[in-house]
Amino acid sequence: MAQIKIYGLVEHLDPVKAQLSEVIHSCVVEVLDLPVDKRFHRFFPMDVSNCFFPPDRSVQYTIIEISMFEGRSIERKKQLIRLLFERIQRDCAIAPLDVEITIVESPRSHWGIRGLPGDEIGLPYRIEG
Repeated sequence: MAQIKIYGLVEHLDPVKAQLSEVIHSCVVEVLDLPVDKRFHRFFPMDVSNCFFPPDRSVQYTIIEISMFEGRSIERKKQLIRLLFERIQRDCAIAPLDVEITIVESPRSHWGIRGLPGDEIGLPYRIEG
């Protein structure tokens, strides 16, 4: 399970959000083994007055927050981060300097899904490793 939030300036984010969603989804499917039909993305386009960032970032500055079940190895998380940087640059023309990625993990028991705690739900994909 993963919930993904994407933040950026409205004038940049709106034109690329469909492509960015495709890229992000392809990466989590490949690295985290998530099912292709399980896409949980939320976009937060912001007005420039609500987004402060360092002068060495451009108007393409994009923040990606990934909330997911704990249990994946450090190597898999690093692989996901590297793949996201690579494909976002290649497919969305957003430089790695303009992308920040955070992964936040929590125990399955801290999630509520389909009316049950997350640790009581059978998943069709692996989390460990």
